[in-house]
Amino acid sequence: MAKRTQVVIVGAGPSGLLLGCLLDRAGIDNIIVERQTKDHVLARIRAGILEQTSVDLLTSAGAGARLAAEGIAHHAVNIAFDHKLVSVPLGATTNGKVVTAYGQTEVTLDLYNLRAAGGSQTIYSAGNVEIHDFDRDWPFIRFVNNGKAEEIACDLIAGCDGYHGVCRASIPDNAITTYGQVYPFGWLGLLADTPPVSTEVIYANNDRGFALCSMRSMTRSRYYIQCNPADNIERWSDDAFWDELRRRLPPETAEQLITGPSLEKSIAPLRSFVAEPMHFGRLLLAGDAAHVVPPTGAKGLNLAFSDIYYLHQAIESFFANNDIAALPHYSQQALARVWKTERFSWYLTNLTHRFNADPFEQKMKEAELDYITASPAGRLMMAENYVGLPL
Repeated sequence: MAKRTQVVIVGAGPSGLLLGCLLDRAGIDNIIVERQTKDHVLARIRAGILEQTSVDLLTSAGAGARLAAEGIAHHAVNIAFDHKLVSVPLGATTNGKVVTAYGQTEVTLDLYNLRAAGGSQTIYSAGNVEIHDFDRDWPFIRFVNNGKAEEIACDLIAGCDGYHGVCRASIPDNAITTYGQVYPFGWLGLLADTPPVSTEVIYANNDRGFALCSMRSMTRSRYYIQCNPADNIERWSDDAFWDELRRRLPPETAEQLITGPSLEKSIAPLRSFVAEPMHFGRLLLAGDAAHVVPPTGAKGLNLAFSDIYYLHQAIESFFANNDIAALPHYSQQALARVWKTERFSWYLTNLTHRFNADPFEQKMKEAELDYITASPAGRLMMAENYVGLPL
């Protein structure tokens, strides 16, 4: 006999776990099904900057204690061009809103522990996951668990299973429209247990290419440099990475850089992608299952969390009021914020990277960089988008 629950959440990443925790608090039964192992999910290294709305949402879910104790508030964002560093203040122009450095790995761990304490079921290492009848009133999911076929019937399915997941791929092609752009460069990233070169993020536009200096804590740093997405990671020794990073930073910043052995190195392609609508029948998409932003601006996790904010409200309304209209309304609400965030991530990516030889375009970028750092209106635009638009 099939199991039964109110909501099946596909994907146990931070967005799936956060949704599960919020539904637990609302008394809505849910089961999470994840194709990867628990250890794989908890070890994934991703973003490290949280908007104020994300901090508030995690706190409201009950997962904010360690974040409050260990998160590092950033009151400015730094932009380097023409080998000089300019600081754009955040809180002073956004009614006190800032961003917080706190690694996604830590967020996932906090949410995992919260869910485990609540007792709701999470099934890891689920094989051959399939979703069925989500265009009808009684959807269900099938998968293999410990070598045995299982089935879970439900009222709703939340697709939090990422860009390559089964949920969006299961929607008929004629029922969904996708938009996207693949950028002609990637990011070579290095994680190291070294003090960060700056207590706040640095975005550098240099004639050798883009560079980013970020942090996970005061003892762990995350750095990126623009590269060919087809580059071979084996070609980049730690020393080669550190040398190239120094060349892309202002001299006074490069002199303060403390290097060390890498904990992880990888090359990530960059893309912008949106699928709409984010709802089809009883299936609701969230996070990377519905949209992807380039990492410039650190919006990926934050945008997923804003989806979850709208989604948990829609699910609660659906069950409390038998409100089927809450499902398409979720998609409309979420997409309004998705497209504004996509715009900023696209804008900041194009502004800070060099990827063609057009001297006129580069002059336009330099003029824009000067505007957003020298003009009060330009600084306000940068600050209000960087800290996150209101929900």
